[in-house]
Order: sequence, then structure tokens, then C-alpha cells
Amino acid sequence: MKSLQSSKIRSAALAVASGMLLSAASLAADEASLPIRSITLYRSGVGYFERTGSVEGEQKVQLRFETSQINDILKSLVMLDLGGGQIGAVSYGSKEPLTRRLASFGVNIADNPSIPELLARLRGAGVRLTTPEGAVEGTILGVENRSAVAPGTPGTGSQPTVVSTPHVNLVTAKGIRSIPVDRVNALEFLDAELNEELNLALGALAEQRNENSAVVELQFSGAGERDVVLGYITETPVWKTSYRLVLGEETGAQPTLQGWAIVENTSDEDWTDVRLALASGNPVGFQMDLHEPVFVTRPMIAVPTMAFAAPRVYEGDLLTMENVFAQGNEAAQSDFSLKTEAAAPIPRSRMQGYGNDGGASTFYEMAPGDRTKFAPAPMATAGEIGEQFRYDISAPVTIERQRSAMLPILSAPVEGRRLSIYNPADNAEHPMRGVSFTNGSGFDLSPGPIAVYDGAAYAGDAQIAYTSRGEERLLSYAVDLDVAVSSETNGAENITKIRIVNGAIEQTWKGRNSTTYKLNNRDAQRERTIVIEHPKLGGWDLVKPSKPESETDSLLRFEVPLAAGAQGTFEVAHERTHLTRLGVTNMEMPTLLAYVQSGKASQAVFDAIQTAANKQSRIAEIDRRLAELNAERTAITQDQSRIRENMERVERNSDLYARWVQKLTEQETRLEAIVEELAAATSNRAAAQKDLNVYLSNLTVE
Repeated sequence: MKSLQSSKIRSAALAVASGMLLSAASLAADEASLPIRSITLYRSGVGYFERTGSVEGEQKVQLRFETSQINDILKSLVMLDLGGGQIGAVSYGSKEPLTRRLASFGVNIADNPSIPELLARLRGAGVRLTTPEGAVEGTILGVENRSAVAPGTPGTGSQPTVVSTPHVNLVTAKGIRSIPVDRVNALEFLDAELNEELNLALGALAEQRNENSAVVELQFSGAGERDVVLGYITETPVWKTSYRLVLGEETGAQPTLQGWAIVENTSDEDWTDVRLALASGNPVGFQMDLHEPVFVTRPMIAVPTMAFAAPRVYEGDLLTMENVFAQGNEAAQSDFSLKTEAAAPIPRSRMQGYGNDGGASTFYEMAPGDRTKFAPAPMATAGEIGEQFRYDISAPVTIERQRSAMLPILSAPVEGRRLSIYNPADNAEHPMRGVSFTNGSGFDLSPGPIAVYDGAAYAGDAQIAYTSRGEERLLSYAVDLDVAVSSETNGAENITKIRIVNGAIEQTWKGRNSTTYKLNNRDAQRERTIVIEHPKLGGWDLVKPSKPESETDSLLRFEVPLAAGAQGTFEVAHERTHLTRLGVTNMEMPTLLAYVQSGKASQAVFDAIQTAANKQSRIAEIDRRLAELNAERTAITQDQSRIRENMERVERNSDLYARWVQKLTEQETRLEAIVEELAAATSNRAAAQKDLNVYLSNLTVE
């Protein structure tokens, strides 16, 4: 098939390759003319980059980004032309599927077609084919396969075979000619636009091969040389902090805090002499796929039709058609007359900066109002989200691509003191060596590790959370083996008072939870200040000591001074009071009498409960009588059933039958009396219950 490749196709491929090389060179030149001058890194995983440079006249600037960065570029790109020029469109390669892009060109090479397939797709196109017999020009009519007999190979005994050979049919000035495709040495398209479409399709293929990078083309137009600024957000590694806390060797010496920022340049471009700022805030950030084309399925709607209407001729109006046209033109000119006013150039004094040679160069720092002054007309408004603390690196920073750097960001004395911090969750036997310091450095401290040095010796590692200016923090960095701590916890809960409230017994309970810490400072040279972190008990009140030195959401902190070589104890006690309620008649009288004797209940409470108990006893007595009557009635009823069953088996004239009749008569008399007694007892019970309810309804006794 290589013999079938035309010289024009080879030339086109070479042109595309040369264009790619030239494009790479121009990209490098564009990036050099618009270098990165300012970077702000955030702890949310993004960075703001500003490029500053100059353009002249109408100029296109190309920048290369990683494909994964394109969505952030499309979401955040800001362009300023400081010389009053105009900002044009920002173009970039589509992320449309390659087969769909290739199918949109005039020459569809999406499926890697062979020469016969390509010629078949170009029916009607003018071509020049070069064969051993000479060149032939014409219009492609079609491609067909013809059968031919191929002779066998001499000396091998192979038989002739039938093969199918593609032929291209051309309409020439002398008629239709059929040319075997395998005789074509060169193929040339006579249509220049068709050649251009082929080059574009080949360029799309070349671009698709480099999947990790994409080119963004920026358009500027104006007069003369002008300064321009580009700003955009893109994903960056989170910048990190590490600290050094140097404790004074002497007691009471002021500690010194040093801070370092760890910055990583994972891009393929050097950061040379950039102004670097590190923001400790955490702005909201998200990703959105703006690069991928989105196609929406639309419904197919039938074309609306109307019933045929007969034409009608109307008389002319007083206003002639010429006047209508004249008024329409004037309105159009009035509505669509636009004037573009160039923005005033920025004074050079606002663009003084620094360059590689150490002298002044054109550097521009974007001011808050520049986005609206120089940028295209806004389509949305923005408001202040909140303030963020930044570390502005004073000297220019250079970090080569794929390298990292650790930059000093603070060094300041802080107020602090040594402590030993005891929390059973950390170590049940020993406290931790620690320090309490107040952030008086003038900087907000981002989270990070702290290497603690005790004078010239390394003492241990600590970790700090986000700490605002002026905020106090507690750090621990080693186990204090010279101090031993043990604790013992006791709890008890007792009734302290009993009273009657609205007919119910209200018991007041008082609970006490006490923890005693035993401290032993075995260091005979140094005294200690022990910080005891005690759990905060929800619903309990601290009674001993009266208040803590400090507290968190879950802990109370107490400070206990301990002399060198000394021992001591420290008690933390909580109390709580809660109430329980129960019925007046549910408490046993001996228990109540014990409460009265211990002073937890008054005699009036005892007498009131005794009265209620007596009334309840009357009800219980009536209930017992009702139960006896019901049991007697049940027994009589069962006995009558037995007697009637026996009476069916004896003669009616017998003495036994007569005796059973007499007994049934006596039982019926008793049943009638039981019914009357039940009714009376039920009535008495209702009266007794009512009497008790009335007594208890408003009973309140202290």
C-alpha cells in the first residue's frame, strides 16, 4: 500500500508535522513572552496564577496546559488588555469524540480507509492520478472491483487463480476511463479546499495523540505594543507547613517559633522569579466538565400545517411602502449603532516590578477593580466571601518544574511556659511533657507538625491545629517519665428530700462523682505544673474545685503546681440533682418512716401518706369483699348445674328429688342476696375511690 500513497498526501503529512514543530516552538515563545509572575496557593488544592507580558497589534498567544487543567481554565480565566485593546475569543481543541470530529471534515478518514475506500467516498471530486503510462485528470465517477485471472507461478505447478482488483472510474475530457488502483503511483486532489480539509483531519489525529496536553489560543487586537495580564485557577498540590519551637534552657525563657512552607511545582514549567503568596483560607472549590461537549436529545416534532386560506386583496393605506422602509432603516440605524471606547492605559508606575537582570521590568499586580475596568462586560456579579490570611513571600521565588522548595515564612518569639499534661486516654501512668504558648507572631498558623527543641537538644514532635493570631494553644511532645499519676473514681446517689406534689410523691436525688488524682514528682531538680484534663460530664455541676483554668467541648483543664520531689493529691468532684415521681400509695410505710426519721421527709408528709394509705386500704377491703361475693356466686352456679344434671336421672316422686328442689330454692334465694350485696359493694367502692381521688387531686405537702 505504500506504493499507493500519493506525493500530495505525503507532502500534506510533512506539512502537518512541520506545523506541529513550529507550533511547539511558537508555544515556547508565547510562554516566554507571557511568563508566570505571580502565584497564590490555597490549602483547598488550587492555585491562582498570573501571567504578565506584552503584545503588539493583533496577536494570537498560545499557551499549553495539561488536559486535566482545561476545565479549571475555562471556569476561571481572566484576561486584561492594559493598553485599551480588545480581547477576542479564547479558542481550544474540542474534546468531541475523534470519530465525530473526523466525520465532520470534507475528507472522512475516521476509520483509516484504504485508497479505494477513500476514492469511493470522494465521488465527484477532481483528481490527478499518475500511472506508469502518465498522468490522468478527471472527476471520480466511482470505484468498482473487477475479476481477473492471475497466472500461476512458473516452476511451482500452481494453477491460475481469479483475483478481484479495484478500479477507479474517471470522467475525463476524452470520456470515462477505468484505471486499476494498483497502477496508481500518485494521487492529487485538484480542489484546494479538499486538500485543506485533509490537512485539518490529519491535524486532528496528531492532536488526539497528545492526550495529556491541550493548547489554548488567546486573541488580542489593538494598536501598538501593550501590556496584558492573564489570571486563572488550576489544581495544585496543597501547600504544607512545618514549624520549629525552640524552648529556652532557663526557666521562664521566652520560646521562639519558626515556620516553613513546603511548596511543590508539579507542572512542566519553571517558576522563575515569581511573587508567591500562600493563603491559609479554604475557599469553596469544585470541578465541572466544561471541556466535554454536551449533546441533548431533542424530540422530533411534526411540521405544523394550516388549512388552505383563499387570498384576499386589501386597499392601500395612507402610509406608502416607501415611508415604511425609510422608518425601518432609521430605527435599525438607531438601535444598532454601537461605539467602542478604548479603556485608558494603565500608568507605567503601576507596573514596576523586577526581572531576571535585577532591574525594573513591567510587572503588573491585578487590583480588585481591574476585573471590571479592563475585562469584558460582566455577565454576573460577585461579592466578598470572607477574609483570608496570606503569607506574602517578600523575595522573588524560583522553583524549577517537578521540584519542591521549603520557604521560611516566620520567625518570632512567642509567650509560652512548660507544662506536664495528664490525660488517661494518652497515658494512664505518666503525663506528657508540653508547652502552652500564645500565638503572638502576627501570623495565622496553618495546621502542621512542630519539631520541639529544648535548648540545643531535640525534645520531640508535636502537632498543631489552625491557630489564629493571639490564640493560645497547648502542645505535647514527649512522655514525662519523672512524674507518675494515678486516679480513683467513686460515685454515689442518695435521696435527699421527699415531698408530695399534686398527689404524687416527688423524690429529690443527689448524685456525686468524685475523682482523686495522686501525683508524684520524682524529679528532684525541677518543679512541675501539672495540667489535668478531666472529662466533662454532661448534666453534672462542678463543685470541687469551683472552676477550671480552661475547658474545651469535652474536657476540663486544671493546673496543679507540684514542687520538685513532692507528692500531692487533687480531687475533682461533680454533683447533680434529679427528681423521680411515684404514686402516693406505692411507697411502703416502713421505708417512709425511715425517711422521716433521717430527716428526708417531714411528719406532715408521713401523715398525708398515712391518710392516703388508709383510704386505699378501705378500697382494698371492698375489693376483697367483691372478690368473695363473686367467688360464692360462681360456686353456687356450678353446684346448681350439677344438681340439675342429677335430677334428670331420679324419679320426681323420690325424697332425693324433693331434697334437691329444696336446695335449689335456698341457692336461688342466696344468689338474689349476693346480687344485692355486689351492687352495694360496688357502690361503696366507687365512693371510696372518689374519696381517695379527691384527697389526692390537690395534695401538696412539704
